Amino acid sequence: MQTDPQAIEETMLRLATERGAGKTICPSEVARALGGPHSEGWGPLMQPVRRVAVRLAHEGRIAILRKGRPVDPDDFRGIYRLALPEADGESGAGSQSGM
Repeated sequence: MQTDPQAIEETMLRLATERGAGKTICPSEVARALGGPHSEGWGPLMQPVRRVAVRLAHEGRIAILRKGRPVDPDDFRGIYRLALPEADGESGAGSQSGM
């Protein structure tokens, strides 16, 4: 089982890129890719995956979504999905970029 944040980051970004723009991945996909198919391997990785997702969201490198909408990385609960950030101009409604 790999809990190295760098390995989690690389796996997360690779899976999101492979899935493509406008598509999402489940955080458990990242955990399973690193910890294997059994819950004893990937289950303990869910919190480290969440921490990396929050950091990458702050850096603008990943989007955290609930019910298809971007959420505040510091204030979300429950089931979430991960995606590549939307390109500028795609949807200004969920954007938090300041001008």
